[in-house]
Amino acid sequence: MRILFISHYFPPEVNACANRTHEHARRWVADGHDVTVITGVPNHPRGVLFAGYRNRLIQEERVDGIRILRTWTYLTANEGFLRRTLNYALFGFAAVAASLKTGPVDVVVATSPQFFAGIAGMVVALLKRRRFVLEVRDLWPDSIVQLGQLRSRPMIRLLEAIETGLYRAASGIVVNTRAFIDHITTRGVPRERLALVYNGIDPGLFHPRPRDVQLLRGHGLEGKFLVAYVGTLGLAHGLTTLLDAAEKLRDESDIVFLMIGDGADRHRLENEISKRALPNVKLLGLRPRAEIPSWLASVDVTLVLLRDLPVFETVIPSKLFEFLAQERPVVLAARGEVRGLLDQAKAGFAIEPEDGVALAGAVLHVRDHPDESAARARAGREWVEANFRRDDLAREMLAFLERVAGATA
Repeated sequence: MRILFISHYFPPEVNACANRTHEHARRWVADGHDVTVITGVPNHPRGVLFAGYRNRLIQEERVDGIRILRTWTYLTANEGFLRRTLNYALFGFAAVAASLKTGPVDVVVATSPQFFAGIAGMVVALLKRRRFVLEVRDLWPDSIVQLGQLRSRPMIRLLEAIETGLYRAASGIVVNTRAFIDHITTRGVPRERLALVYNGIDPGLFHPRPRDVQLLRGHGLEGKFLVAYVGTLGLAHGLTTLLDAAEKLRDESDIVFLMIGDGADRHRLENEISKRALPNVKLLGLRPRAEIPSWLASVDVTLVLLRDLPVFETVIPSKLFEFLAQERPVVLAARGEVRGLLDQAKAGFAIEPEDGVALAGAVLHVRDHPDESAARARAGREWVEANFRRDDLAREMLAFLERVAGATA
């Protein structure tokens, strides 16, 4: 099958969208399918072009057998509603233009959360007279509204109308949580048009491994009890909670909190760390994805944090599966479906979101109860390996795409 996939992000960018799209696409290619991805030039999250790339109209490359068409991109940091919206909109127009170079396809897929990639997918599918599949990974505009980034009622109503229109225009919709199914079906979309494909893990990349002593030594972290947040430093994650916990534990000289990643909240966090004089918090910045397994193997606690807002009760951060696969103790500060999954796995430790005192207590519990923590980490690894392998999940999504594409015959 010939699959055209429109995604705002793709490696070497490091985020959930880029990782999921790449890992699915390379497996489809390995199974004998032809995959083209239309994406932007890599610049997320700082709006700075990655080394080795130029911001040209269209440039082509091959990654793991996937044909990549990269479009000219309005470069801007992942912060500021207006600049980001312009970045999204221009990518949508560029993606439609780039689709003229793809040749015949059998199905067009576009991935959210931002709508303009979805609109581009819908337009391209109409131009090519093929079925359109929308992948929904986050609820938009709900997330930006609840985060306070958008307050204009007319604009919110417009975006909600676009959201509903995209759902109804799609021949198929792929979601990564059960909660999204309820949300979308209330918009008048038949349940049979939806497929649930969770995020998952590549067991060849994420698996138990020894600490990387050289990595720790290079950052002056040997002999420390390391608590790590790995991922986007964004508004959705309530990272002030981590700072509150670090402040509570400032007298525990062996405990160090690490932030590995970058994002819209980085500057505020840097200022807050300086203002509070927190020597036990280190911002390590964005690291290559290939380096992440070594970091996970070398820390003692991994954190999955979300804001205490209703929209975040519907999401399941993909990092949770990777942390569990490496048999690392996890502290989850969230409600909703993700907390139910952690309970089902009998893995990790769950606390209420945005509660720095509870987070500090959970960190101490993991440190002071190593046998219990190791047992929960082991249960998490076994659960993820049994249920959330990327190979299986990619083939589930492929089967859905084939069914949708076959409906054109």
